Amino acid sequence: MSQVQSPLIGITGGLSVNKMGSQVCDVGQAYIFAIQKAGGIPVMIPTGLGEEALAALLPRLDGIMLTGGGDLDPIHYGGEMHPRVYGICPQRDTLETSLLRNALDEHKPILAICRGIQVLNVTLGGSLYEHIEDCVTHALKHDYYPDYPRDKLTHTVSITCGSKLDEIIALDEIRVNSLHHQGIFRVAKGLKATGFAPDGLVEAVEVNNTSFGLGVQWHPECLPDDPCSQALFKAFVEACQQDGQ
Repeated sequence: MSQVQSPLIGITGGLSVNKMGSQVCDVGQAYIFAIQKAGGIPVMIPTGLGEEALAALLPRLDGIMLTGGGDLDPIHYGGEMHPRVYGICPQRDTLETSLLRNALDEHKPILAICRGIQVLNVTLGGSLYEHIEDCVTHALKHDYYPDYPRDKLTHTVSITCGSKLDEIIALDEIRVNSLHHQGIFRVAKGLKATGFAPDGLVEAVEVNNTSFGLGVQWHPECLPDDPCSQALFKAFVEACQQDGQ
């Protein structure tokens, strides 16, 4: 009997400059560990990869995970530049929006985290708050960085009954960490909001008419001992496993 192979999961990353002044592609190690712990094999998708190379790579991957990072250029959603917008990387914006469109067309399982949920929403036609504190009346504090532990649980998220997230986590409400200053304003037509912070901010979305397309605004990869976070990665990897068979 043939052994079931672990699914290959493409993970997007960012660009940074190392101590030598050289530009490097990077992915947070927490994302790598989370996929490995759930039974998948992480494959980094380098920023700057062209359309032809992406088209050749995507069929070999069983799923896609979009990671956190700097802000999307507001030009992509008709927004305005704000003094707190940071880390714009045109190459990453281009790669991730193209990757998402193709992955959705091919019905690949998708997990989008923090920046990832924002890219997912914008790619499908939604928009963002450029800076929550200035845009949302009576908003909670969501930007618990950089002077806080990344696993600090800061607020609750209520989960829509009957949603995919509800099916995975099996709880009406969970506590999450919060490491973002932007958030979803207008939800794209191709998505359904299924998780909400106490101030009403969208914390989770699901792609309509797909087996697994889920975005969360918090950072489950930074909560390796949290059963809800591990259930999310496990469900994603299992969906990728099914896609690869």
